[in-house]
Amino acid sequence: MSELDLRTLGSTGLTVTRLGLGLAALGRPAYINLGREQDYGGDRTVAAMEQRCHELLDAAYAAGIRYIDTARSYGFAEAFLGRWLTRREPWRDSPTVGSKWGYSYVGSWQLDAPVHEVKDLSVETLRRQIAESRALLGARLGLYQIHSATIESGVLDDGRVLDELERLRSQGLAIGATVTGPAQGDIIRRLLDVNTKRACLFQVVQATWNLLEPSAGPALADAKAMGLGVIVKEAVANGRLTKRNTSEEASLLHRYADAHHTSPDVVAMAAALSNPWVDVVLSGAVTIEQLASNLRAGDLAAIAGDWPDIAEPPHEYWARRRLLAWH
Repeated sequence: MSELDLRTLGSTGLTVTRLGLGLAALGRPAYINLGREQDYGGDRTVAAMEQRCHELLDAAYAAGIRYIDTARSYGFAEAFLGRWLTRREPWRDSPTVGSKWGYSYVGSWQLDAPVHEVKDLSVETLRRQIAESRALLGARLGLYQIHSATIESGVLDDGRVLDELERLRSQGLAIGATVTGPAQGDIIRRLLDVNTKRACLFQVVQATWNLLEPSAGPALADAKAMGLGVIVKEAVANGRLTKRNTSEEASLLHRYADAHHTSPDVVAMAAALSNPWVDVVLSGAVTIEQLASNLRAGDLAAIAGDWPDIAEPPHEYWARRRLLAWH
């Protein structure tokens, strides 16, 4: 099966492709990916960033990608996406759009901002941000997700939030949750427990899975078996699983890529795509060249296996991620 074959995302009725495009690095001037200076240089004005975002969206759509992932906290990503969608109307084959609530962008378009985003998973934030997302994306918004649910946040025990999400679902909006941190498996299973009490409120779960941090795999398989759509984020680990990482830790990955006459990012994306429980793997490409490389992952996933065993203990992986600089 090609990574661009159409499929239905869980019980949502939404049509997606196995490869999606994530806008986390395309809607704001600073982010935590390795090598961002090489990708962007010094021109990170709003106009330049919007043009780049539209170029990537054009290339992704032309390649057949039909799932776009964004969030309220991704700077101006929702606004960029909304204008791109409007510019291309009328659509012959519109992409599915998913967004997230719970973080707010506060970086004021400054590379050296002391804080770039703040988290608040309260019902008040949900009500404010769904209105903001709808103002920018309109009826094109198909999936709305809790942004980075954790056990500590208590969001899956907040009756007011769950009631509001049920109300939004009754209006026809698909509801999901993204998870983060070393206890991803625990929060996914907590979400599945909520579904037994709330008539399968959550239809989609999005989690980090990559060759360095595969610990959420069993819980994601359980979610898939219970009818949820599954989206994988951070398949290249914010650049640690690309050619940008030349440290000794990446040597095994580089050797595997060389043996298959490809690049490390292709191996990382292919490994994610090869999981039988995954519906969508997000590309975080910010250049046309990166996107073209990611698009080769489907071919490798179909023929390769025995992926390099480079997994780190989850707490170590997430501790290292927290140290990545915004730049």
